[in-house]
Amino acid sequence: MGLNLIFMGTPEFAVPILKSLQESEHQILSVYTQPPKKSNRGQQLNLSPVHQFSNKVKIIVRSPKSLNNQEEINFFKKINPDIVVVVAYGKIIPQQLLTLKNIKFLNIHASLLPRWRGAAPIQRAIMERDDETGISIMQIVSELDAGPYMLQEKIKIDKKDNYISLSKKLCNLGSKLILKSLNLIEQNKHKFVEQNKNNILYAKKIDKKESEIDWSLPADNIIAKINGLNPFPGVWFSHKGTRLKIIEAIEVDRSGKIGEVLDNNLTVACKQKAIRVLLIQKEGKKILKVKDFLAGYKIQIGEKLV
Repeated sequence: MGLNLIFMGTPEFAVPILKSLQESEHQILSVYTQPPKKSNRGQQLNLSPVHQFSNKVKIIVRSPKSLNNQEEINFFKKINPDIVVVVAYGKIIPQQLLTLKNIKFLNIHASLLPRWRGAAPIQRAIMERDDETGISIMQIVSELDAGPYMLQEKIKIDKKDNYISLSKKLCNLGSKLILKSLNLIEQNKHKFVEQNKNNILYAKKIDKKESEIDWSLPADNIIAKINGLNPFPGVWFSHKGTRLKIIEAIEVDRSGKIGEVLDNNLTVACKQKAIRVLLIQKEGKKILKVKDFLAGYKIQIGEKLV
């Protein structure tokens, strides 16, 4: 028969999940997303990925600067959804909405709660070299990512996974789990489980200061950071006043002084072992293979990078 939904989401991660709902038996009454943002040049307004998809499939879109006003509360009351599905929306849902009668608020969170509550669960899982992560379908409460969960499913994190590849795996998983969750709700077979408060870990928002390489870390830690922060903000080092972003690298069994360039393949010694850079980007330029990059930019063997 299907449920009546409001969908709230903003980035590309949320689009496949919205698409799965739009193609299901359920009815999306409206989509909420972040307001359009000006481009870097300050002229054109850019719609969020969710906004763009919604326009394409002709779903009503609302993009208020704030949800904490009577207009939005009245809108919710008027269309009276059964479920509100939230995926990386980027705004706190105010208590006035959460307490509306007969509406369930579900969040699709990209971690195995209570591990990695917060803004950057995918990045933190990679950066901390977790073996696994997953999706939690949880009930939204006023405290950040603290609500009980209905479903969880795990996936392995491959050592080669970066933010983009792991995000794709997780949003595909989220697309399946939310449909399963809605089916359980329709059949009145759903059950919520409280999170274990002893295992809470927060995935704080990524600070741009974290993106500078610290060569005094072990090589596997640096690789994990490169993967976790790819593509944004990316991991970089400074060479003679030029910022160079490492897009892809591998760990190799080499040693030397910390930060020392060991060969002509841009292999750099770390606290333990070394990393070999595979793809690199000079600030403001395109991504290049290291061999092509070094054909026009000199970094000498024995130099110490900072």
